[in-house]
Amino acid sequence: AFHNPAIKEAVMELLYKRDGLGIGICNGFQALIKLGLVPYGEITEQAPNSPTLTYNYCGHHVARIVNTKVCSTISPWFSECKVGEVYKIPVSHGEGRFIADEENLQKLLANGQIATQYVDLEGNPTMDYLYNPNGSYWAIEGITSPDGRVMGKMGHAERVKKEIGKNIPDFEPQPIFKGGINYFK
Repeated sequence: AFHNPAIKEAVMELLYKRDGLGIGICNGFQALIKLGLVPYGEITEQAPNSPTLTYNYCGHHVARIVNTKVCSTISPWFSECKVGEVYKIPVSHGEGRFIADEENLQKLLANGQIATQYVDLEGNPTMDYLYNPNGSYWAIEGITSPDGRVMGKMGHAERVKKEIGKNIPDFEPQPIFKGGINYFK
């Protein structure tokens, strides 16, 4: 549907003429990456080497709390965060493994588009299944478009509330929604 010229034009107008933002969490991230809105910032056809999300390396659905580190704040969504901050985020997915070739990974890094990474207890990006439950390349949990207007991430930041996770130390909301709201103030 998004490749329909009228819808595609409306989305591009929202983002670039009306100063809008886009966000996709979990399945929404899958939609954004398949459309090209992340990492390219526009709706495009996928090329054979386009970054994508696929089945978890472990071969099954995972649901747990993970540590993710903020790696870039180019996105308005992360304007209330600081690079290096670590948040505990719930994940629940069967197809959350971010994959990309080395050229695309290097480009994402150089452009500051790697928004968040899965990290171990010391805050280091890792491929260890205990901390990176889907086996995402470079431990990537979230990315942005080149200008940061569009952001996709696997972790469910919207599921962190004061009434949930009372038994989890330092279970604080990642202020991405506050950042998005403040962008329009």
